[in-house]
Amino acid sequence: MNDQAVGVATPRIDGRLKVTGAARYAADQQRPGMTYGYGVFSNVASGRILGIDTRDAERTPGVIAVLHHANFPRLYRAPKDPITLDGILSATIMDERRLPFEDANVNYAGQFVALVIADSFEHAREAAFKVNVQYAKNRAVANLDQGVQRGGTREGGAGHSRGSVEPAFAAAPYKVDATYRTPVETHNPMEMHSTVAWWDDDGLHVFEASQGVTMHRNTLARIFDMPTERVTVQAPFIGSGFGSKLWVWPHSIAACAAAKVVGRPVKLVVPRAQMFSTTGHRPETEQHVRLGADANGKLLAVAHESINTTSFTDDFTERCGTVSRNLYSCANVLVTHRTTQVSRGSPTSMRAPGAAPGLFALESAVDELALQLGVDPLEFRIRNFADLDESQNLPWSSNHLREACEKGAAAFGWNRRDPRVGSMRDGAEIIGYGMAACNWDAFRVPAEARVALMDNGTVRVNCAIQDIGTGTYTIVAQTVADMTGIPLQRIQVNLGDSSFPAAPVSGGSWATASVLPAVAEACRAAIAQVKAFATADGGVWAGTKADGVGFSNGKLTAGARSVDYVAVLKAQRIASAQGYAHTGLAPTDKYSFGSFGVHFVEVRWDPGISRLRVSRVVSAIDAGRAINPLTARNQVEGAIVMGVGMALFENAQYDERNGMPTNNNYAEYVVPVHADQPDVDVILLDYPDYHLNEFGARGIGEIGVTGLAAAVANAVHHATGRRVRDLPITLDKLIQT
Repeated sequence: MNDQAVGVATPRIDGRLKVTGAARYAADQQRPGMTYGYGVFSNVASGRILGIDTRDAERTPGVIAVLHHANFPRLYRAPKDPITLDGILSATIMDERRLPFEDANVNYAGQFVALVIADSFEHAREAAFKVNVQYAKNRAVANLDQGVQRGGTREGGAGHSRGSVEPAFAAAPYKVDATYRTPVETHNPMEMHSTVAWWDDDGLHVFEASQGVTMHRNTLARIFDMPTERVTVQAPFIGSGFGSKLWVWPHSIAACAAAKVVGRPVKLVVPRAQMFSTTGHRPETEQHVRLGADANGKLLAVAHESINTTSFTDDFTERCGTVSRNLYSCANVLVTHRTTQVSRGSPTSMRAPGAAPGLFALESAVDELALQLGVDPLEFRIRNFADLDESQNLPWSSNHLREACEKGAAAFGWNRRDPRVGSMRDGAEIIGYGMAACNWDAFRVPAEARVALMDNGTVRVNCAIQDIGTGTYTIVAQTVADMTGIPLQRIQVNLGDSSFPAAPVSGGSWATASVLPAVAEACRAAIAQVKAFATADGGVWAGTKADGVGFSNGKLTAGARSVDYVAVLKAQRIASAQGYAHTGLAPTDKYSFGSFGVHFVEVRWDPGISRLRVSRVVSAIDAGRAINPLTARNQVEGAIVMGVGMALFENAQYDERNGMPTNNNYAEYVVPVHADQPDVDVILLDYPDYHLNEFGARGIGEIGVTGLAAAVANAVHHATGRRVRDLPITLDKLIQT
C-alpha cells in the first residue's frame, strides 16, 4: 500500500498531453476517406417544412449527399424506460427523443432540418447555405409567461410534503412571500459537440464528445437495432460539458446514420450558434417561495413551488425545490415542480441541475427573512440547520456544515460586516457582504474496472469512465498507487472507451465516489491473482497458503522473504495478473448522503460610474475526503466563476414575437472573463465519509455553483438596498428610480 498517493495534491498525469497538443479530442480524429457534415438549421421556431430544394447544394463541388426528412434512413427510438441509479450502466437516454429528420415538424429555432455531406468542411458548409427550405410558420411560444398563458402547466414530479404548510405559514409572525426568476443559461463548453463515425464489418465506431460513453453506446445500439458489442464509443479527452454532453443529441445520431448512407467516415461538429439551441440548456424558472418563522428565528413553514420551461418534444423537470426538502429543519414543508412547454430545444441537466436555480431562490428568501427578523443572516441559518434529513427521517452520513460556516466566516472576516445597507465604503466604492449555504446530494452508483499487473513492472487500468477535464485520469492513478504501492509514473490509465468495463456518466458528482471503489476492488483482485500464481505449483512459494502472503510496494512477502511481483509472473511466463470488479450502490436506507458548504461574497458597487463587481469569495466545502486536493479545489474555483456568471451575466434571450434566439453567440451571450475573476479562497474540510465509499470521497463538481448566485444577490442588497429577485443582476436593475 502507498498511503502517500490518495489525498495528496498531485499534478494531472495527462497535463503534458494537453499543454503540448498531443491530447486528441473527438474533432481531432482523422480516418481514411473522411467526409464532413454540416447542418442546415431551421430559421423558424415553430412550424412545418413545406419543401426542401437541394439542387443548388447538390451541384456544389465535393458534395456527396444532402439528407433530410424525405430521404433519411428509418431509425428506432431508444425506449423511454425509467432510469434508476442502480440501472445506470444499462441506461438508454436521448436528450431529444425525436430522432433527427423524423418528420417535417419544426419545434425550435436551430433544429436540424437537413445535413450536407461533402469531401471537405468548407464544401459542406458552402452547400448547406444553398439549401432552400420553405416553412409554414406556427405561432411560437417564446418564453415561460407565454407558455403558462397559452398552455398552462404540467405536473413535474419530484415533489415533497410534510406537516401542514398553509396554517403554519398563515400563523407565522414573520414571513416572506416572494417570486424569484432565473433565465435560460447555456452550457457552451470550449470544446463544441462533435462526432466522428464510421462503419465496418465489426459494426459502428464513434468518437464522441461525450460525458457517458457506456450510455451513448447503449443508446446508439437501440437506435440502430444492434447488439451493444457491435457499437464502440470513445471519448479519451473531453473539453468539458457541464451536463450538455451527458446524453445523446441529434447530431450524433445523424452523423452515424450519414456514415452508413455514404459508406465513409463522417465528421460532424455542431457550430457555436447551434450550441445555444440543439445541445441543451438550463431552463427558465419561476419560483414561488414562502417562508415563515417565529420570533426566535426558527422556521415554521417552507413552501417552494416552481415552474420551468420544457420543449414540445420532451418533458424535463428542473427540480428547484429538492434543496428545500432537507437543508433546514422545519416541520412543515411543501415542494412542487411544474413545467410549461415553449418553442425551444429540449433543456437538460446543467451543472447542479435544480439546486443552482433552487438555492438562488431559497437562500435569497432566507436572507430576506433574517433581515426582517433583525437577525444576522449567518446566525439565522445556524439556528435552523437540520441535524438529520427530515425529508426521509434519516441521519446524515456526514454533515459538518456548522464547522464550514465557522471556518468560512473567520477566513472572510464576516464579523466586520456592518448590517446597515450601504454603510461599508472604500473610497468611491460601496462594499456589500453576502452569504449563502450550498448543497448537493451525494451518490455512489454502479461501476466496473479492470486492473492488470504487467510483467514489465507497470500497471494497466481500464475503465469506461470519462475524464471531462476534472482530473479523473489522475485520481484513478492515485488509487492504483495507493492500493499497490507502485509509483504513478508506472501506472497506465485508459479511460473513455465503451469497450472497457462499464462506467456511469461523468455527471451528478458521482464519478469519483463510484469508480474509485471499483478500481480498488479490481486492484485487490489482481493482487489476489498474483498471490495465487506465487503459491501454485511451480510458483516461488509453492505449497504456501495465499492468505499467508502479503503485498506491499509491488512486492510479495512471506516471513522475511520478499519477491517482486514481476519475478512471480516471469517465473511462470504469465503476461499479467488481472482483476475485474463490479461495485454497486451505496446503502440508501440507513443514511442520507450529501455535501454541504457555505459561500461568503464581497461585492463592490461604484454608483458614480455604475460599476458592480464581485471582488472576493470565500467558500468552505464539506465534501468528504479530497482524493486530489489540487483538482478538487480547482473544481470549486471553476464553479464559483460559473456562479458569478449566473448571478451577473448569463441570459439567453429570445424574441418574444417569434421565439427566435437573439444572442446565440459569445459576443452577446455574456460570460465572466479574466477581468471578472474575484479573489477566491476555497477551504476544503477533510471529513471522510466512509458510509458512502471506502475512500470517504463525495462529489465536489456541482456544489460550488449552488448558492453562489444568492450570496452575490444578498451582497448586492447589502451594498445597494436593491433586492433583485430575477437573474441576472444587471445594472439597469440597480439604477432604477
